Amino acid sequence: MIAEKPAPSLADLRQEIDRIDEAMHRLLMERSTIIDRLIASKKASETGLSSAFRPGREASMMKALAERHEGLLPLDTVESIWRVIIGTFTYVQAPYAVHADISGGDAPMRDSARFHFGFTVPYVTHPSAAAVIEAVATSRGDLGIFRLDQGATSGAWWRTLADRDRPKIIARLPFIERPDHPAGTPVFVISKPLTDAAVRDVVLYAAQFERWHRGANEALTRLGGEVVASAADATGLSELIAVPGSVEPARLQQAMAQAGASLAQLAEIGSHAERFHVK
Repeated sequence: MIAEKPAPSLADLRQEIDRIDEAMHRLLMERSTIIDRLIASKKASETGLSSAFRPGREASMMKALAERHEGLLPLDTVESIWRVIIGTFTYVQAPYAVHADISGGDAPMRDSARFHFGFTVPYVTHPSAAAVIEAVATSRGDLGIFRLDQGATSGAWWRTLADRDRPKIIARLPFIERPDHPAGTPVFVISKPLTDAAVRDVVLYAAQFERWHRGANEALTRLGGEVVASAADATGLSELIAVPGSVEPARLQQAMAQAGASLAQLAEIGSHAERFHVK
């Protein structure tokens, strides 16, 4: 008869935890040495946030993390740890600040910024989306965040992103969608235009209508798109439209025209990864 092995003592288990903690710390330090080499390799040809921030790579990393996660440790904890690692190492490559519109309240924006970018990255508050956009436009490489549900008082802020050199939307957070997300307020992230790192699962347009017809929104839905926000003023109706990246501008314009709407302007203002929904 084979004797059963004695159950490990508390001291043995704590020693195992200490071993794992030390290994994780050493791996983080090893990661930092690779970042040093990464910075050196980019120094000659790239500068600023555009060379450090990769929305597509980040989205693929977070999706892989969510898909492989199992066990007692909450996904919230795992995601927040990796977000801090990514945000902080990006900051090490190219220091940046996160500018936040707190017109709808500071607490949800602060939660979003700290969950997704950590505590090392400076957090700067502003009274409106327009102020955030201008802060990013005049920075060397900062990010800006503001809520999707800006409300009628904010106006058509997306129109200020239409010119080629203006900031662009590069992400929509949270990326990993699930009930009771600890930083679940839907926000857009903007930066100065990224040269080669944008992910185009969803493309966003500022649409200005000369003539609008209610069938336009139905046509948009058939394309797999949605109206994210709208605002009307003396110049007419303006909408922030999101469509799949496979939908070309010409196809979108044609669908609007067939629905009885006439577009005065259609300008791309950014793109982001398709959100990942936890089952």
